[in-house]
This record gives sequence, C-alpha cells and structure tokens, in this order.
Amino acid sequence: MINDIDKMLAQAFEFAEDENYSDALRLYDLVLKKEPENIGALVDKGATLQNMGRLKLAIRSYDKALVISPDNLDAILNKGAALHSDQKYQKAIECYDVALSIDKKCAMALAYKGLSLGEMGKLQDAIKHFKKALSIDHQYDLASISKEVAQELLKSIKEKKTKTL
Repeated sequence: MINDIDKMLAQAFEFAEDENYSDALRLYDLVLKKEPENIGALVDKGATLQNMGRLKLAIRSYDKALVISPDNLDAILNKGAALHSDQKYQKAIECYDVALSIDKKCAMALAYKGLSLGEMGKLQDAIKHFKKALSIDHQYDLASISKEVAQELLKSIKEKKTKTL
C-alpha cells in the first residue's frame, strides 16, 4: 500500500513536471515537515527551486540532503549543475569530482564537468571529458552535442590565430 508521503511526493513530482512549481514546493515542504531527512524530497525540492532560478535555495536543499547522505549522487550532481548555472564553474567541477570519486563511470558527471571546463575556456579538457562520457554511454546526447560544439569552437579559435599570424 502506498503511504501518504509517497502520494505527496508523486503529486509534487507531477506538479514540478507541469511547471506548477509553487504547488510542488508546498508538497515537498509538507513531506519535509513530517520527514525532515527525506532525501528524495530534499533533492526534488532543490531541483524545483533550481528550475525556478532560485539557485542559492536549491544549493541549500542539496546541502541538507548531503549532510544526511554524503554519497547521494543526485544531490551532488544537481548541486554541481546549480553551481554551474550560477557561473561558479570551479565549485561545480569540485562536485563532479566528488561524484566521480563515488562512481568513476558516471557519464553525467563527466559530461557536466566538460561543460564547466568549456565555460572556463578549457576546451581540450572539456572535449576529453565529453569523449569519456561517450565511451561509457554511446547514446548520451548532451556529451555528443557538447563535444561537437567544443570541437567547432576550438577549430574557429585556431583558424583566427592562423589568420592573425
């Protein structure tokens, strides 16, 4: 039998999927009032806040989850993504490195790290990470598309340097 908490979490997830974020947050807060250490509710609340552009509150929610469960990959990866969105690329990379220390075959952590490296102008390192992600998950669109974009950028930078010489 599904309990009330599971029903509320499922409903909150549906609300978030429908971009009805305020109702989703209301339900996550109700769950957390009953079960303050509910990792799923903390992570999903963080994701909802992140979708609303409330990055600092999202990071706070992920941090609460990580205090309870330091190896929770969803919380670590989402925190990294929120930091990336907040243009804190080095801190995002630190999250991805933690994720990779837990699971060295985490294609998402590799691809996300590639994105942050790319934003920092480290295109060759970014491409390496996209390639590693693709070697683990051949169908990973984010890694595939990002690798192509980074390679094009690198090519255009090299072409500009050649023209100016």
